[in-house]
Amino acid sequence: MSAHEQMRAMLDQLMGTARNGETDKHGVKFYDDTVCKSFLLQCCPHEILSSTRMDLGECPKIHDLALRADFELASKTKDYFYDIDATEHLETFIADCDRRTTAAKQRLAETQEELSAEVTEKANAVHELAEQIGQKLARAEALGEEGMVEESVKLMGEIDELRKKKAVAEQEYRNSMPASSYQQQKLRVCEVCSAYLGIHDNDRRLADHFGGKLHLGFITIREKLADLKKTVEKRREERGVIERERGGGRRHYVGGRELDRRARRHRETARERDRDRTNDRNKERGERDKERTERDKERAERDKERTEQRERERSERDKERTERTERDRERTERRRSRSRSRSKRDESREKSRGRDRERERESRRSRSNRSTSRERRRE
Repeated sequence: MSAHEQMRAMLDQLMGTARNGETDKHGVKFYDDTVCKSFLLQCCPHEILSSTRMDLGECPKIHDLALRADFELASKTKDYFYDIDATEHLETFIADCDRRTTAAKQRLAETQEELSAEVTEKANAVHELAEQIGQKLARAEALGEEGMVEESVKLMGEIDELRKKKAVAEQEYRNSMPASSYQQQKLRVCEVCSAYLGIHDNDRRLADHFGGKLHLGFITIREKLADLKKTVEKRREERGVIERERGGGRRHYVGGRELDRRARRHRETARERDRDRTNDRNKERGERDKERTERDKERAERDKERTEQRERERSERDKERTERTERDRERTERRRSRSRSRSKRDESREKSRGRDRERERESRRSRSNRSTSRERRRE
């Protein structure tokens, strides 16, 4: 939604449908049957649970902030008894949710391993303490965001005490069953929103659940229904009295021409609303496609940069490997050269030693011959 559309919606919410002097801009009035009465009282489940895991989609009746503003202005001078319609709507919705909760519990009872009464009691104790911790932790975070630091710190102290009790309860639960069975996740169904909660869920997971939009939305709906139920019987009696005073609840006669005009106006409004929704969807689809294209482009650029980086790193590794190979080859050649030089020196040294030994033998032989010659001359 653009800034202009947001500002227009805010003006509609504040001033109603006739903020620009137009008396029939939307084609319907807040008291028409096509307008959601629960929305006018700010308790329609389609609006409260939007963008959650249990999103109900678009409400089959009209939601318009300008119509709500018209109703709030008109209800100051006249009682429309829309709280009775909202009560019936919420009762039907909550009854359906409770049926789903019962069915989920039945499925868990059929699929999970059956535990003894003692073990079940200990498991329920762990579940209850975990739920209290999750609820208080979500509340403490909300208080901290609102700037109520002292209240948040006080709740954190209570959470620490509950964590100690939970640790004791978990130890008792662990000691009451085999280790293999303890490792299995034991689930239970949230009584408020029908979500599954595990006995091994940590505090963060539970806080996200109890502070999440789905759980808080169900709390809002159930609390609103409880408040409406307190006065619904009295309000029905009051409406009955007023209808009897007006002639038994009979509506005034509307001629065929007026009915045709209303039907034509309703069809035109429906077509215009469908056209606006189609345009909004096309615009959102175009924006999503544009964002997807930009993400794909960014991903391609990142992949290209990553590929170039890998190529540079591979090239540097190959260069280092080549230089290392060259150094190893040069080192090997120097080692071989030194080895050949050493071999030549050793060979030369051996030859020199051989010549020295030969000269020494010749010298001894010469001395022996001279000695023999002297002895012969003496004889």
